[in-house]
Amino acid sequence: MSLNDPQWGKRGGPSGGPPDLDEIWRNVNRRLAELFGKRNGGGDRPPGEMRAPPRIPLSGAGLLVGLVLVVWLASGFYIVDEGRRGVVTRFGKYTETTQPGPRWHMPFPVEAVELVDFSQVRTIEIGYRNTPKNRIDREAVMITDDENIIDIQFAVQYNVKNAEDFVFRNRKPELIVAWAAESAIREVAAKVQMDFALYEGREQVARDTEKLLQDMLDRFRTGVFVQKVTLQNVQPPEKVQAAFDDAVKAGQDRERLKNEGQAYANDVIPRARGTAARLLEEAQGYQASIVARAEGDAARFRQIVVEYQKAPGVTRERLYLDMMQSVLGPTSKVVVEPKAGTLLGMPLDKLMQAGGAAPAPIVEPPPSGATRVGPPADTAAPSDPRNSRDGLRRDRGG
Repeated sequence: MSLNDPQWGKRGGPSGGPPDLDEIWRNVNRRLAELFGKRNGGGDRPPGEMRAPPRIPLSGAGLLVGLVLVVWLASGFYIVDEGRRGVVTRFGKYTETTQPGPRWHMPFPVEAVELVDFSQVRTIEIGYRNTPKNRIDREAVMITDDENIIDIQFAVQYNVKNAEDFVFRNRKPELIVAWAAESAIREVAAKVQMDFALYEGREQVARDTEKLLQDMLDRFRTGVFVQKVTLQNVQPPEKVQAAFDDAVKAGQDRERLKNEGQAYANDVIPRARGTAARLLEEAQGYQASIVARAEGDAARFRQIVVEYQKAPGVTRERLYLDMMQSVLGPTSKVVVEPKAGTLLGMPLDKLMQAGGAAPAPIVEPPPSGATRVGPPADTAAPSDPRNSRDGLRRDRGG
């Protein structure tokens, strides 16, 4: 309807103004009362029947109050998801911890509920934020047992194990976990050497920190369970990094030389031990052979003594011949000096090669006073004046 409509204003009350809202509301209430009255069995009642108690008049305010009451009661329904727990408080005091599923509690302000996630793994970073490059020196710098400064950046992963302690025992459990983790890592680092923390002892430092941190959090009743402590970066301070690298390189060279020396020792010592064992075995074998030979010579000598006592002359001659055979056997030429003063050179090797095919040459002795040196006449080489002179000198000297 437009304001320019001539009938505007005449459709309202008797004065021609706008409709009265209070009157409309009263009409609606009256009709609703009549409607509910008929359904409840209004009209004349037979005599003797007890009259129903008077009903509360249904008005707009009553409907509004009822609607508000229904909404207020419905606000107490809540659902706890899987992996979570509901912590119910009544006027701020802990009442119970509800399990997953649909639940209901007295609406606000009588009771309140706080949902705590048990399955969520929370992470706290100590010494850095987001990446190890964003280092925080006041958290990362620590001192070791050998009074060296070291930077340790690590992360703590934890979840909630007790909803009541996590919500009510501590005001800021996340901050308490961070402070306790920093205190635990400093205590562990103060008990180890710098090289141990940098290299072979990183896993040990993480395990000791995790155990100590869990003990501290249980003592504080934070309701937190530490799942893992991970060392992200362990290094000396940046200002002494170059000097520390030189020291590390020197240590590596020392280990390398030590390993090379050990390898050389592992190669030489077994070989020397084998040589020593071989020489010892050879010496023992030589000793055994000498002892056996001496015992055999002694036994042979005893047997010779027995035979010598039986026939001294024959035995003496036989011993002489055996000795000459053993002495002259290896030689190739023998010089014989007969009683007549003649020196003869006998080529035994040639005689032995000839075997028994030809009889030995007979050399006649020269006249008295003459000296002849050399092989027999049939095998002698042409005479050499120098040889003759040397022979004469030897003869005169003899």
